[in-house]
Amino acid sequence: MKSTILGLFDEFKGNISGALPDYIPELAKVAPDQFGVALTSNQGKTVWIGDASAPFTIQSISKALTFALLLERAGREETYRYVGVQPMAEPFNAITLNPQSNRPFNPMVNTGAIAVAGRLRQILGPGAFDQVLETFGRAAGRALEVDEQVFRSERETGHRNRAIAHLLRAVGVFDVPVDEVLDLYFRQCSVRVTAIDLSVMGATFANLGVNPVTRKEVLGLDPVRDTLSTMFTCGMYDGAGDWSCKVGLPAKSGVGGGILAVVNRQLGIGVFSPRLDAVGNSVRGQLCCAALSRELGLHAFDMSNMGSSFLHAMSGRR
Repeated sequence: MKSTILGLFDEFKGNISGALPDYIPELAKVAPDQFGVALTSNQGKTVWIGDASAPFTIQSISKALTFALLLERAGREETYRYVGVQPMAEPFNAITLNPQSNRPFNPMVNTGAIAVAGRLRQILGPGAFDQVLETFGRAAGRALEVDEQVFRSERETGHRNRAIAHLLRAVGVFDVPVDEVLDLYFRQCSVRVTAIDLSVMGATFANLGVNPVTRKEVLGLDPVRDTLSTMFTCGMYDGAGDWSCKVGLPAKSGVGGGILAVVNRQLGIGVFSPRLDAVGNSVRGQLCCAALSRELGLHAFDMSNMGSSFLHAMSGRR
């Protein structure tokens, strides 16, 4: 495994395509050529290379975790009353709702993620972010912190998100103050992580909600299943369809340059490379994940992927 990621790292480290996001001023200051890759198995073993221990902000990858947390705390029926799980043919920050339901299309775009933040603030009260951060830390296997400079930068420039929050309150998604919901949302996006953290988080999803390093349960099976399903169809912004065909793994990207991908019952993948393509996904991160999927047969519909040990037992294989 180490030799595989070493080869891929060498193949893509010279690729400097893409650009830093400039609409969040602090993200435009990040060193652009950082590149790190980490893989954690569902047995808790991690291999990594490059800048995998370099900190960056989780950004939209947080949306997968908060969605899972809302499913855990509120249940499916209440969660889906306020946010759908349908792909959206609009940019991730579009100020739009599903015209059929008057609710966000899915939790992986800003409208849906702010709706999730609003519901968490409504259910968990003023201490909602503390519980969000604690859940992120349990998924990563260590205590995490907020990058206060990025948080302030997002709060000062997040005018579209403020418009989204007011729209959601107007249609009754939540009835707590908009500023409190946005404080939670901007803070969750500003949590500082590494590619190694993302790989452990991914392995926690892969391991049915149990962190394979700490052996502690983080999320229940049903929230994990629904979250992975939504990540597969909606997790990569406008590139979700291409990703599903080429890589074939549930994943979530963030404009901080991270990608978290999950191989069910097997592996979590974390990649960090800050240069983004036109829709906001890490350029080298996508190339690396596609190559890993191809070389290791990780695509969900790759016939060389022999499935879980449960299926092996059912068929009598060892």
